[in-house]
Amino acid sequence: MNTYWDNFTFIDLFAGIGGIRLGFESVGGKCVFSSEFDKDACITYEANFGEWPSGDITKIDAKDIPDFDVLLAGFPCQAFSIIGKKQGFADETRGTLFFDIERILREKQPKAFMLENVRNLTAHDGGKTFKIIISHLELLGYTVYAKVLNALDFGCCQKRERIIIVGFKESILFAFPEPSPYRKPLSEILEAEVADKYYVKDAIRESRLKR
Repeated sequence: MNTYWDNFTFIDLFAGIGGIRLGFESVGGKCVFSSEFDKDACITYEANFGEWPSGDITKIDAKDIPDFDVLLAGFPCQAFSIIGKKQGFADETRGTLFFDIERILREKQPKAFMLENVRNLTAHDGGKTFKIIISHLELLGYTVYAKVLNALDFGCCQKRERIIIVGFKESILFAFPEPSPYRKPLSEILEAEVADKYYVKDAIRESRLKR
């Protein structure tokens, strides 16, 4: 691996409990700033990484964020999800948070970024929302790549499709990873002996089977 990428820094926005951070730390990255709004998520994040994330990103001045190489953000997806109201940028509390990513990118000019959201972001409002996001990122001087990836194809026994958007300041030959030919079955994950309290109630199970 290139020496530079053994020692890069990143920030973890809309950090949740730190799933994205784990991946980037595993290849040599160092987190220099994290932000998360939800208190319960922060409790878990602190248990995982020994630090309490900064709070509401909308109230944090980009100038106060340390310099970094890569911006990571699994920005809130309720406004674009097929199970939400699909208000997109009209959703003032969640949909517009992309523009906080934009203002931080504009101020800090990192070398790269990776954004993650629900698959439906690409289809929201006939594709207009996604085009706006990509155009705004390109206007900041980034070469942008985007693809829907499914966790099922990369060693996780769960169908979880997400749009991954990456961008680079330098001209880099980039390609998303190819799916693994092997899909891990649940039998390799589930424990054989599990307490009854972890099973769904009979009424709920029967209702779902009926549907």
